[in-house]
Amino acid sequence: MPMDSVHTVKSYEQELDRLRAMMARMGGIVESQVAQAVAAVTERDEAAAQAAPAQDPQVDALERDVEALSIRLLALRSPMAGDLREIVAALKITGDLERIGDYAASIARRSTRFDLADSQVSLSGLRSMGRLVQENLRRAIDALTQQDAERATEVWQSDRAVDEYYTSMFRALVTYMMEDPRNIGPCTHLLFIAKNFERIGDHATNIAERVYYAVTGENLPAMRPRGGSASSAESLDPR
Repeated sequence: MPMDSVHTVKSYEQELDRLRAMMARMGGIVESQVAQAVAAVTERDEAAAQAAPAQDPQVDALERDVEALSIRLLALRSPMAGDLREIVAALKITGDLERIGDYAASIARRSTRFDLADSQVSLSGLRSMGRLVQENLRRAIDALTQQDAERATEVWQSDRAVDEYYTSMFRALVTYMMEDPRNIGPCTHLLFIAKNFERIGDHATNIAERVYYAVTGENLPAMRPRGGSASSAESLDPR
């Protein structure tokens, strides 16, 4: 192989490695934001409530950098097969990660707007839901960084459990509000938070689907596993 061709191939591989490193870094920051959001709500951790939104600018900057590098690779390197799928997946996954970061920041900010000290509302269900979503996101990011189709499939299958937690939380919180009007304020905030966790779970599943396609060249089934339904809550604006 001519030396200029060797140099071109090496440069291309270095750019791909750079793209993967930026994706891993972005995933790590977003994973930290979700962990902080869970702590802010379930442990009343004020430092975590401030830290999650503070990381948003880093996530936004990385999204722009990944997009710029991905477009450069597509325009100048003419990637094929697995490389092409990986680069296109990176473009889409950055959007999912950015939205997850936004939801985590929203949860963290909302956690400071209400006080459960005098309320009988239990946070056990929300705590369990938050931890499950956090674990699914961790596995989705592991699947991304390791290009692991099997782990991506596990995340995809876990979406049902997140839906079931949300439905259970919705029903429990509505019951709290009906039993005591003093619970309406905190429960309304908790409903928005639960919905944000559910949407984080959806975006983690999106990531898993994109990783699976990038690795295998095949799509997971269009119909995701679904848990219970709380359609009356779909009109809630989680922001």
